[in-house]
Amino acid sequence: MVGAQLGRAGCAVIHFAWPWLWLVLPLPYLVWRWAPPLSAPTGVLHAPIFARVQALMAGGAKGAARPTWALAIAALAWAALVCAAARPEWLGETVSLNVSGRDVMLAIDLSGSMARPDFSLQGEPANRLDVIKAVAGDFIERRTGDRVGLILFGRRAYLHVPLTFDRRTVRTLLDEAEIGLAGQETAIGDALGLATKHLRERPQQSRVLVLMTDGAQTAGELPPLEAAKLAADSGLRVYTIGVGADSMQVGGGIFGPTVVNPSADLDEDTLQQIADLTQARYFRAKDTRGMKKIYVELDNLEPVVSDQVQMRPVHALFYWPLAFSLVLAALVAARQFGGLTRWRRT
Repeated sequence: MVGAQLGRAGCAVIHFAWPWLWLVLPLPYLVWRWAPPLSAPTGVLHAPIFARVQALMAGGAKGAARPTWALAIAALAWAALVCAAARPEWLGETVSLNVSGRDVMLAIDLSGSMARPDFSLQGEPANRLDVIKAVAGDFIERRTGDRVGLILFGRRAYLHVPLTFDRRTVRTLLDEAEIGLAGQETAIGDALGLATKHLRERPQQSRVLVLMTDGAQTAGELPPLEAAKLAADSGLRVYTIGVGADSMQVGGGIFGPTVVNPSADLDEDTLQQIADLTQARYFRAKDTRGMKKIYVELDNLEPVVSDQVQMRPVHALFYWPLAFSLVLAALVAARQFGGLTRWRRT
């Protein structure tokens, strides 16, 4: 950023983002001094009001002194307008931020099967997505200094949040995700391909994808293993997490509840191969406690390595001189045109 600063380095200062705009400050005087006068055209409609305005600007019909106060206020308004155009900013004191440079993308399945309530959260039954929101949200909060992104996939895959240091926004948008938002089916390959596309330009040693699903490929155009090979070629590590309990009681008729396997559709072989191809690991999350352990282990496998980066907060101030200029211009206009109004008693 180019600009003029006042104060010591590292301290709060006033800064102009575009200081070269101060060069236009003498423009009205130069126009008045050097521009040729306009000749009055002939054959135009006569409007007495303009003659009145001209008389007022010249000091009135009785030869009164020219209103120098109006000229001074107009000049002050112009100076305030130029100041606003130069974009004054307040640079806060220098703060140190922890930045690791690691890029962590989360790809979360939103297919219809994620609504199965085979988990528990704080002692209450919860579906798979609710548990992922709680556990993955805590994981996001711990990634201080990392860029974090979010991909949601069902029948199609979408980049919901691009890589950002704003972890609070990522968690908020994750909490707002709903089952079926991206369709009822599962496109694992498309989600993996989309993550590879957005991470391949990042430094090779810092790219990580955590892919969470509870099923198998049932939609999409890109096969999961083919997508995994593309990810491996780009140096992307893909940690896969299979979500779902091994057993669950359903029903309650005359024969009592039936025990079923709610994760029968989970394609663990494919998830394991994806992790192996990308030199990462596959995890199985059968309950909330197990999922928490997985994310703790991910913190150990991909630790946050913090570097100190010096940054300064910037607050725009241009609206203050702009508002001041508009107020002064309104005062001059009200004073000059106030004499044009005549009131008549009825």
